Amino acid sequence: MSGVFYREPGNDYARIERGEGVYLYDSDGRQYLDGSGGAAVCSVGHGHPAVVDAIKQQVDRCAFAHTLFFTNEPQEQLAEILCSRFGEADARVYFLSGGSEANETAIKLARQYWVAKGQSERTLFISRQQSYHGNTLGALSLSGNPGRRALFGPLLQNWPKISPCYAYRHQAVDETPEDYGLRAATKLQLAIDQHGAGNIAAFVAETVVGATLGVVPPAGAYLRHIRDICDRNDILLILDEVMAGSGRCGTHFAFEQDGIRPDIVTVAKGLAGGYQPLGATIARGYIHKEIVAAHGAFAHGHTYVGHATACAAGVAVADVVDDEGLLANAMAMGELLRRELRSALGSNPWLGDIRGRGLFVGIELVTDRENKTPPPGSLGLPTKLRKKAMQSGLICYPGGGSADGTNGAHIMLAPPLIYTSQHVDELVTRLASVLTDIDAL
Repeated sequence: MSGVFYREPGNDYARIERGEGVYLYDSDGRQYLDGSGGAAVCSVGHGHPAVVDAIKQQVDRCAFAHTLFFTNEPQEQLAEILCSRFGEADARVYFLSGGSEANETAIKLARQYWVAKGQSERTLFISRQQSYHGNTLGALSLSGNPGRRALFGPLLQNWPKISPCYAYRHQAVDETPEDYGLRAATKLQLAIDQHGAGNIAAFVAETVVGATLGVVPPAGAYLRHIRDICDRNDILLILDEVMAGSGRCGTHFAFEQDGIRPDIVTVAKGLAGGYQPLGATIARGYIHKEIVAAHGAFAHGHTYVGHATACAAGVAVADVVDDEGLLANAMAMGELLRRELRSALGSNPWLGDIRGRGLFVGIELVTDRENKTPPPGSLGLPTKLRKKAMQSGLICYPGGGSADGTNGAHIMLAPPLIYTSQHVDELVTRLASVLTDIDAL
């Protein structure tokens, strides 16, 4: 018997043996094509020699030294890289062990910033329905996913939620993407008016919504309108790019494609490509300056903040992304993947929508294409699809509740950025096979 407390105790798990490039192999020798990077994690593929070597070299020097006493060279290097990519020389980076910690840190940064400015009454964080920001209690309080919140509801902050920017379901027939983006953004102003700008610390949103909606980019100039609303009302804008960042969408940060810059952004997953647990919270310089001037330090911390080996992996992944031209490849292969999916699945009666940015692609499933009828949650379709895909030698990331929190189903694809056209063809072929007979599942 195993002593592991499994995520799904009743599941019969394959045992992973090794990873090579875009493939995983279990202990029985079975090969799996990685079509989702785990959960949008494996940005440069499995077993990349440059990343493996960087980790080994750092472990040989010093695997860990607590950052209460020391800084370390990989942390300094990675902070410089991320500040440069963020586009603000005096930005500051706080390194964590993952996305939930990064978003928890963003909450505390925003809170301490406003306290430093003498506005301690700012205790509210507005976020969106059908969002997901992590599983710590603070990050889960931000999240608008009913299924993930249900059990822990009494423990969570009851912060305001507005509707998502979700064009497939909420854009009217007679609306352009620009018109809809503006209308969706206006929901934030209404919430601010209701709760009072002076009580609000920040608005928090995923730049491209990942697991809960199935890769939904903002419509039109939605995020530019959001940025304007935050500025007019003097509240912070926090963007969650735990999934969408680190090159996943074809730019270092997904928000670059929207022509804005947030006050705080969180990244994780692809930041170290799965080689080490690593996340980061990046704050604009004025936030850091205000906190230090008022308090001298940030009242927050974890044991593995700025972990040397994790940051060494992050530096190596960043170098691979640049040296191998993976941003351009993500754009090209993402466009090819969406095009081939539309061709292969165009006549499938379950296909509702195909969308995404770069190598971050979502497929929404429906039971009636004309009426966009979502599969009922009681069908358990995501779990069935995940298991069937694995039987077909494909790792993908199905999710449920996309339509209303309970009903709906989608498949998230976030393969390694090293994909070639051959891998795209293989992914589409295997996925089309999985989706040929959904009715029989």
